[in-house]
Amino acid sequence: MKIALLSGASSIHTVRWANGLSGAGHEVHVITKQQAVDPFDKGVKVHLFPFRGVLGYFTMVPAVRKLLRVIQPDVVNAHYASGYGTTARLVDYHPWVLSVWGSDMYDFPHKSPVHKWLVKKNLRAADQVASTSHCMADETRTLTPELTNIVITPFGVDLNVYEGLKPEVAEKKPKLVIGTVKSMKPKYGVDTLIQAYALLLKSLKSKPELEAPELELRLVGGGEQTAELQGLAHRLGVAESVNFVGHVPHARVPQELAKLDIYVALSRLDSESFGVAIIEAGAAGRPVVVSDAGGLPEVTVDGKTGFVVPRESPSNAAAALEKLVLDAELRNRMGVAAQAHVAKHYSWDACIETMLGVYQATVAK
Repeated sequence: MKIALLSGASSIHTVRWANGLSGAGHEVHVITKQQAVDPFDKGVKVHLFPFRGVLGYFTMVPAVRKLLRVIQPDVVNAHYASGYGTTARLVDYHPWVLSVWGSDMYDFPHKSPVHKWLVKKNLRAADQVASTSHCMADETRTLTPELTNIVITPFGVDLNVYEGLKPEVAEKKPKLVIGTVKSMKPKYGVDTLIQAYALLLKSLKSKPELEAPELELRLVGGGEQTAELQGLAHRLGVAESVNFVGHVPHARVPQELAKLDIYVALSRLDSESFGVAIIEAGAAGRPVVVSDAGGLPEVTVDGKTGFVVPRESPSNAAAALEKLVLDAELRNRMGVAAQAHVAKHYSWDACIETMLGVYQATVAK
């Protein structure tokens, strides 16, 4: 197929979709107004337009329309219902698929009646709407109930990158590292994680007969809440064993996951529309503890690949962590199950096949 992606080249997910589709033997054009941060494969053709902020989604319409007449793709896939969805609707090239991502459904429509009107208009204009998760498809239907056939096209993970990472062996270790790879922002609930960690240490200290391993909390990611979270760790008396690593490039995520024994994501908002970090942790063979926010429970098999706990509940998170800390066999069993689950449902090969099926069905329709 000849596929045109209208999407932000600065997003790693755009790069992955483009590279995956190109690697499957299709001609891929990325039409964007953002500079790429991560590299596209040589076979992907990138058409970069002037940025011009929000206005650029409108001013680029005539040039994009002209470009599509030249390329003549079989299908256009616009990613994000607000910005590029607006461009695609105004360009009016068919067939086109609109992929919703997260904040375009959870945040943007609620800014004002005009924002809501714009997103609804874009959704209704698309020949097919796709969502990365079932929970976000439900959110989309709150705006446009008539869209009953929203297809699920999850993000995938490159299993080759995690090939050397195996689940921890089922034996006691003198030290365990609990951690997360998330931006230090309020919506990701890193404060809840620090509070849970403090409760965990307190609980283990009160049970010396259990001979618990030494613990470290490793927080990977930058963000505006870093100083506040560091202050919280000090106030709770756990700062000595909390390691704030800061931002790392996405290419280093597998190496960071290799340093963890247990992965935690305690987001507090449903705008966590798809748990990419959870499937990456699963690919690395790490058991997880996640909150019941957004798409996190969708990618976690509760009791098998990890534990799902109520959001903003440090006590529940601490209890789940204690089970994993004290049971090496459980950590191993969940890590093995997580790798198998990700390989079956979230490999890029499987996700690309799903997306191509959506394209082919849309073209046929």
